Amino acid sequence: MPRPVPDALRTLTVSVESFPIRGTFRISRGSKTEARVVAAEITDGSVTGRGECVPYARYGETVEEVAERIAALAEDVANGMDRDGLQAVLPPGAARNALDCAFWDLEAKLTGVPAWQIADLADPPGPVSTAFTLSIDTPDAMRQAAAGSAAKPLLKLKLAGDGLDLERVRAVREGAPRSRLMVDANEGWTLDDLDRLAPEFHAMGVEMIEQPLPAADDDALLGWRGPVKLGADESVHGLDSLDRLRGKYQVVNIKLDKTGGLTEALALKQAAEAAGLEVMVGCMVATSLAMAPAMLLAQGAAWVDLDGPLLLARDREPGLRYDGTTVHPPEAELWG
Repeated sequence: MPRPVPDALRTLTVSVESFPIRGTFRISRGSKTEARVVAAEITDGSVTGRGECVPYARYGETVEEVAERIAALAEDVANGMDRDGLQAVLPPGAARNALDCAFWDLEAKLTGVPAWQIADLADPPGPVSTAFTLSIDTPDAMRQAAAGSAAKPLLKLKLAGDGLDLERVRAVREGAPRSRLMVDANEGWTLDDLDRLAPEFHAMGVEMIEQPLPAADDDALLGWRGPVKLGADESVHGLDSLDRLRGKYQVVNIKLDKTGGLTEALALKQAAEAAGLEVMVGCMVATSLAMAPAMLLAQGAAWVDLDGPLLLARDREPGLRYDGTTVHPPEAELWG
């Protein structure tokens, strides 16, 4: 798949990889048993920078098309394209994310300056606590899953909009009575669902409802006042989508695969906080290579959801170190 460039010092390699998921991961739009990721590697002499993305059908992406889009830039990379130039060549999305993160990693390895310093963070990144996701299932099955995860401080519940969501949350609360809860409807609700469920969920301690309505219909949230914070996920991508969140959401979920990499994600985080929004750092189901750059973004975030590797049957080696749901910053061998 990579396009060879003769006599080039800097080369780009693209690969498609599959990592099995532990069990089945279900959201309102469907289910899957494996995570198919696209990895980009930029090699300059003896140094290689790496990045990983997850193409997402919801945004019109396929693994094959994203891999080809990255590979098509091999000559540009060989001819000196850098991270800044990349922003003008590709739009926000999975393809730019993999390349952007590979450029960050490459710069850190070439200069010996860690990525957090390149990003002008005030302090080196520290461990953060991540939510742990329970995918959609029957209420009884989700109660059992919650009981098995009752020691985890924050659970994120995937919901379906099929009339059983109240029973699902009740079951999870029974299974994990002390865990903090947030729920993700993945665009599966109507405004009537939100009006009906938000007070019930508030009474059970649910702290945030993520993307209750389809992104195309979320103007219905303008002026909505309820007892639970609302988070934007599918409704926000890059900086240009921030303005349309005003008056609808209190939390913005920033994912590298939506922003097109760490470069725009850092700018979006700063702008979102300046606009008075709380920041959540999220992920697709992917390996530690995809989570590692997001650890810079997660510093100081109000909500962290970087549990992708915990949902896999196997991760990359070396990967991030997880102590339960506490995730530690990457070692340089992995990224940055």
